[in-house]
Amino acid sequence: MPESPDSPEHADQIADSDPDLELLERSREGDREAFRELYTRYYHPLMRFIYRMTGQLELAQEAVNDVMLVLWKNGDSFAGRSKLSTWIMGIAYRKALKQLEKAKRWSDRHKQVDFSEWHEPSAARPELTTDLRDLLEHGIKQLPLKQRAVVELTYYYGYSYEEIAAIVDCPVNTVKTRMFHARAKLKAALPGLGLGEGER
Repeated sequence: MPESPDSPEHADQIADSDPDLELLERSREGDREAFRELYTRYYHPLMRFIYRMTGQLELAQEAVNDVMLVLWKNGDSFAGRSKLSTWIMGIAYRKALKQLEKAKRWSDRHKQVDFSEWHEPSAARPELTTDLRDLLEHGIKQLPLKQRAVVELTYYYGYSYEEIAAIVDCPVNTVKTRMFHARAKLKAALPGLGLGEGER
């Protein structure tokens, strides 16, 4: 998976500040306990992201397993030029697209899953009312897949446009364009929310 062309110095700074990197290093050496901890940390965020992209529980479960298999077998391919979470989410994005392609189509008529007890990404806005949250959820589900992914990664996971560009493997300006169009489509349903405004 391509990573952003950051300088080696910047890569060292990212590595020093990334608490999950030690777990990956230990996993590379065959430490199953370290891999189990990585699995535990990332399973729920990955499930939420992929499930909301695919709309199908079985596809999400299979894609998450594929992501974890990459971490276990190909952890050496992580070059450290981004945060580990950015790299992992990039793998997840591609696995989700592959699952959708394999399934040919997806539908909202799927088994409903209660994510309320799962870890909520820190970027979610606690000040929103339940009604507004429901409205946001409904609006996001109506967006095209690529726009939805950008909104999800911004709103629920707190990634910057630059990080999202690395995750979805496109230029930053493309991410901004997708966010622009997504906001335009959400504007009528979400007046005043200001979703995605400004640079992070």
